[in-house]
Amino acid sequence: MKKHYKTIVLSDLHLGIKNSRVKEVVEFLKGHSCDTLILNGDIIDGWQLKKSGSWKSKHTKFFKLIMKWIAKNDTKVIYLRGNHDDFLDEILPFSLGNFSIKKHHILHSADKRYYVVHGDIFDTVTTKLKWLAKLGDVGYTFLLWLNRHYNNYRVKKGLPYYSLSQVVKQKVKQAVSFISDFEEQLAEVAKANRCHGVICGHIHQPANKMIGNIHYLNSGDWVETLSALVEDEAGNWEVIFYSEWIKSQTAPAPESMIAPATEGWVLQPA
Repeated sequence: MKKHYKTIVLSDLHLGIKNSRVKEVVEFLKGHSCDTLILNGDIIDGWQLKKSGSWKSKHTKFFKLIMKWIAKNDTKVIYLRGNHDDFLDEILPFSLGNFSIKKHHILHSADKRYYVVHGDIFDTVTTKLKWLAKLGDVGYTFLLWLNRHYNNYRVKKGLPYYSLSQVVKQKVKQAVSFISDFEEQLAEVAKANRCHGVICGHIHQPANKMIGNIHYLNSGDWVETLSALVEDEAGNWEVIFYSEWIKSQTAPAPESMIAPATEGWVLQPA
């Protein structure tokens, strides 16, 4: 059975780079449904596609699934532009039926209002020092490449996954946060827009917390953390990690769900 939510938020898929986990995204979506799907920026990595990235059939399958949701399930899909898919600026705003592309969105959740935005516009590095951001993107791409090969080695040795790039990136992002006060700025923007919370992506750090009286939500990414934000019908929000969700799909059935032995049943040897 598919799990249905009122809202699902995904961000930072970075379709077009080798490290994008699009197959996992598609698998996750096939196991769920929702009234509203928000694609909160950096879905398509235009920066990498201009350089060394490549568009493959698996990336097209993602959008085919989204179009299927719109046509068959009447799902409302909102695509918010990020810094890596800033090529969308050429057509903003755009709307066709249940599909729209915009820079930000006000989401009504129960009796609360949420300001939804990718988040790069509040990042000093990606706005005022774009050349430095792209230089950092090259370094991050290299770290992901190194991380992939390093973990292939660890798998052969029977060792658990270890994210080199996540450790380095956290230190870099802490520096960015120090400069721009990323989360604090987003909380202030939510207040300025008379919202109770803010929903963002960009920094690849899933979160569900309070900053003062502002509910701060970050959907994470589908390069490393593989996470999504979901909202139930009552307006409750949760971060779902793909690794935990997939385990729940393959977990053995609870004893209460296993039929008791009955007379006349014969167990055959395997």
